[in-house]
Amino acid sequence: MTFIMLELRDLKAGYGKVEVLHGISLQVQQGEIACVIGPNGAGKTTLLRSVFGLIDFATGEIILDGENISGLKTHQHVQKGIAFVPQERNVFSSLTVEENLEMGVYGVGDGQLEENRERVFERFPILKERRTQRAGTLSGGERRMLAVSVGLMSNPKIMLLDEPSLGLAPQIVAALFAHIEDINETGTTILLVEQNARQALAIADRGYVLDLGKIEFSGSGQEMCQDERIQKTYFGRA
Repeated sequence: MTFIMLELRDLKAGYGKVEVLHGISLQVQQGEIACVIGPNGAGKTTLLRSVFGLIDFATGEIILDGENISGLKTHQHVQKGIAFVPQERNVFSSLTVEENLEMGVYGVGDGQLEENRERVFERFPILKERRTQRAGTLSGGERRMLAVSVGLMSNPKIMLLDEPSLGLAPQIVAALFAHIEDINETGTTILLVEQNARQALAIADRGYVLDLGKIEFSGSGQEMCQDERIQKTYFGRA
């Protein structure tokens, strides 16, 4: 039996007097991968930042696992089970791989630090090899794997991933998407913002198109992959 893990109800948010999101409503079922695609400037990152409590939104509600968490601070969102992997500044460059992973349990308790760290190392063996290496010396793909791993350290109910494939080589992107699917299959719900629309929708259970701060299309990942309007606009072909 599935239930709604995350629901946004008529969310309006922005920066100062500039409203970026104009009444966003969407749902992510428990155990799903939900994907939000759209052009640059559509409000995708603002959406994730709002869900994570980094932006005070004007109106609307955020419901997590049946609980209204609107108005809670970011650290409380972490404690409630949300992990956010931003597209930039997603690791501490001057800290080692192990020290970054330790930061992933900050605020939620370190009782499972060792167990979670070993689970991460099992998933990403390269990080175990680099455990004493400073994050700033890792390759782009390794840094992205570390950022995802830091999010996993808190045992989140849902992970918010902002453009995880940005700037990565195609073979690294393919491996990263495979890891995202694997993380989801172990029970973590995923809300993914991604410019790589074709690959993102291919692994998504549910998809949304965000444009100019509004949801323009929604449907299953498969339906949206086959939608000619979306193919023409976001895949570069009719």
